[in-house]
Amino acid sequence: MQVRSLFLLLVLILVAATTEAGKNKKEKAKKDGSKCEDWRWGPCVPNSKDCGLGYREGTCKDESKKLKCKIPCNWKKKFGADCKYKFESWGGCSAQTGLKTRSGTLKKALYNAQCEETVYVTKPCSSKIKSKSKAKKGKGKD
Repeated sequence: MQVRSLFLLLVLILVAATTEAGKNKKEKAKKDGSKCEDWRWGPCVPNSKDCGLGYREGTCKDESKKLKCKIPCNWKKKFGADCKYKFESWGGCSAQTGLKTRSGTLKKALYNAQCEETVYVTKPCSSKIKSKSKAKKGKGKD
């Protein structure tokens, strides 16, 4: 009987501790946030050069905030870091221009960014021909 009551007491203490921890997390989130719900966010502005760590400013009525953000250095700067696209496969090589082309359709616009619905990218055609079947290392050698 005593073992049961001790076990029940232990379970109640654990439940109370986890409930209290959940309340603390919610309170921290409320302190950091504000009541304003209609935030307008600007573009990510890198701290130096044209990529890397930076910040974006947001305004809502009389309030303003700065959030940390990052522009990948290998990202297509033409589209901006807030516009995410789903690209098709590369098309064939144009003999006239020597370029391949593919299009991308808008998948996601972060922070209400102004993004084009469809974008087109080109790259030079490869001069060397890649073989599709590559022999695996270590196979077939006895």
